[in-house]
Amino acid sequence: MVFTWLNLAILLAILFGLVFAAGPVLGSLILAPKVKEGAIGLPYECGMQPYGSPNWIRFGINYYVYALLFLAFDVDVLYLFPVAAHYPFSFGWWPFIKVTIFIVVLALGCVYFWKKGVFEWPRKISF
Repeated sequence: MVFTWLNLAILLAILFGLVFAAGPVLGSLILAPKVKEGAIGLPYECGMQPYGSPNWIRFGINYYVYALLFLAFDVDVLYLFPVAAHYPFSFGWWPFIKVTIFIVVLALGCVYFWKKGVFEWPRKISF
């Protein structure tokens, strides 16, 4: 195999990618504070000092379910941006049908979670 400028460019791109990926990790290992005592080891709760043992603090699952739902639907909506950008250049009904199916499935997910009672805050969620 003949070593060309393209091979050199590919190797340099891989090298720079590895440096940019490993650089922050190594920098944080070298520069981060190593002391884990005092207030730095406590969980952060709105700037207030926590009371009780940090190992036994219970958080409601509702917070995590809302966060996961937000991420799921937010990522799904992000798929609509490239489709919307390409939609004026597409022809026929097939792209419209695909987008409609995607939105219907997304809406059915919302209806499912609504029927499960996920959007009602004080109620316990059972999966």
